[in-house]
Amino acid sequence: MAEAERIIGTPDTPDAAGDGQERPEAEQERTPEQAPERPRAKRRVAVLFAVAVVAYLLDLGSKMLVVAKLEHHEPIEIIGDWLRLAAIRNAGAAFGFGEAFTIIFTVIAAAVIVVIARLARKLRSLPWAIALGLLLGGALGNLTDRIFRAPGVFEGAVVDFIAPKHFAVFNLADSAIVCGGILIVILSFRGLDPDGTVHKD
Repeated sequence: MAEAERIIGTPDTPDAAGDGQERPEAEQERTPEQAPERPRAKRRVAVLFAVAVVAYLLDLGSKMLVVAKLEHHEPIEIIGDWLRLAAIRNAGAAFGFGEAFTIIFTVIAAAVIVVIARLARKLRSLPWAIALGLLLGGALGNLTDRIFRAPGVFEGAVVDFIAPKHFAVFNLADSAIVCGGILIVILSFRGLDPDGTVHKD
């Protein structure tokens, strides 16, 4: 009897374990490789929204301060006449362009926010998270003005106040958008995709 059991094999031996015991072992082998992906993605999305929130709050706070303290007052000179703070209302796009298309720019800003939110699901790159966060925060900042400021919903004028000499007046949201856009161009030239893969043309 003992000899027969030795030849056939007992259930405790690896050969006789069958599929019921091999599958969990195979799953355990795959888990260490797959597990880091989700936490990594969550961290990148957290960075994106953290950057967006900081950019948005800085823009919102600066505009509230400008409206309360600077609007209808003389400009404040920071570096002579080379850099001044001067409150203006801008119905156009960034840096005062296209004032006749306020509603169109509002729709574009809303579309940018939706695209960034969808792209965040496959985000794995930290630089891309920062770039998209800047874009998101800037777009939200100016979109808030479009919705809530005069002359009406979706037609509101954006508050601009940073006035360099020989240049258009802009705000912190515009700066965040431009910085995010420049960073995206750099990342694209370097071949880095939002999902973290690197390719060379």
